[in-house]
Amino acid sequence: MQPYELPLTEAAEQLRARALSPLELVDSVLDRIAATEPRLGAYVTVTAERARRAAREAGHQLAADPGAVPLPGIPVGLKDLIDVAGEPTTASSRVRSGHRAGTDSTVAARVTAAGAALVGKTHTHEFAYGLTTPQTRNAWDQRRVAGGSSGGSAVAVAAGAATFALGTDTGGSIRVPAALNGVVGLKPTFGLVPRHGVTPLSWSLDHVGPLTRTVEDASLVMAVLTGDAPRDPGPPPRPAHDLTGLRVGVPGNYFFDRVDPEVETAVRQAIGRLAELGARLVDVEIPMARYVQAVQWGLMVPEATAYHERTLRTVPELYAPDVRILLEAGALLPAADYLRAQRARTLMRQSWLSMLETVDVVAAPTVPTTAAEAGRADRNWPDGTVESVSDSYVRLSAPADITGVPALTVPVGHDRAGLPIGMQLMGRPREEAVLLRAGHAYERTRRPGALAPVGGTSGGAGTHATTVL
Repeated sequence: MQPYELPLTEAAEQLRARALSPLELVDSVLDRIAATEPRLGAYVTVTAERARRAAREAGHQLAADPGAVPLPGIPVGLKDLIDVAGEPTTASSRVRSGHRAGTDSTVAARVTAAGAALVGKTHTHEFAYGLTTPQTRNAWDQRRVAGGSSGGSAVAVAAGAATFALGTDTGGSIRVPAALNGVVGLKPTFGLVPRHGVTPLSWSLDHVGPLTRTVEDASLVMAVLTGDAPRDPGPPPRPAHDLTGLRVGVPGNYFFDRVDPEVETAVRQAIGRLAELGARLVDVEIPMARYVQAVQWGLMVPEATAYHERTLRTVPELYAPDVRILLEAGALLPAADYLRAQRARTLMRQSWLSMLETVDVVAAPTVPTTAAEAGRADRNWPDGTVESVSDSYVRLSAPADITGVPALTVPVGHDRAGLPIGMQLMGRPREEAVLLRAGHAYERTRRPGALAPVGGTSGGAGTHATTVL
């Protein structure tokens, strides 16, 4: 096994045991980036020398004190909305041409202080305003979308081109690409992880969280992001496989409506596996489901337009057409509609909290279909309805953003085309540990952390402007 193939937790254990050096790990991941980037286009910028400097420093720290930092030289990719001092934050947009961050974002500062080595900034759908990330190709099938907007982060982790990555989630932008690329993605409780220094899409809905190969890895990164990581973490605790007493809510409405049969089958089988591990399945009804799309768009669209008001007025031609249309539409939304969306959000959150008094976790599909073909605009459902690809992806992920509850996606299999399927676990605010326990218990029943079968360097995924520094 090559070092880039190691999940984070295993890599950290080998580093502390001196079976692997941080520089060996970083160089292995950088070589992997060089091999996969022509096909995948996950990165805007590759910061090779910065990563090697961090690896050498981590090597010195390990020699002096093996428990000095929890992420000693672990290669990380950061979504290119996240400021790193001295590096560009392009948001994958021409609007940000020439930009360089003056200071670190809080999350960048925390992962750096924990010893992580930044290998690069990953692509996002422009300013995180989309669900496909068109610059990047799916790690399992380069003819298909990566998902978005944290598509570059998910693809990098799935391909072994980062040991872990950070993304942002406003309507599903961590969980959607994680599910479509077969990795773990965690959207924390709203406000739990600081957003200082992260370019916003929607102040009411934005979250920052990890994308990893395993649930155990996500738990370790979350401790760093929240500032709770111990100085000497040692091996992370293995949560018990016994889920006796855990109440798992199974939605009778909304989350299994208009879902691909292969996705539904895989997710229901995974829910059955939770029951086999001791969990008690409880039927639940999702409250206010008919208002999800209206509330999501009613909050996100005007808030995004407010952030971009100046540049939309001065350099509108620099935005991609799909993003420019959405930003211009936001200027037409009446203030009264925005206030109605905020009121509805409050009511929806209260209703979800009441539902979550009866169960500990709600289990459902992360997205209704696997990765769509690149360029496909719509999805036709058997009931005769037609839904845009972006709307279909955000439909099942948006409720957790609106209500602010934590949500974890874990891989639960593949469809007949070999494309990954994800199950979403949602829980009470600040009870990420419950989701991680359930996700880890399920994960241990299958082979976790498998890399996508990305081939060599021929037959690239189109043109990508990746800068190597």
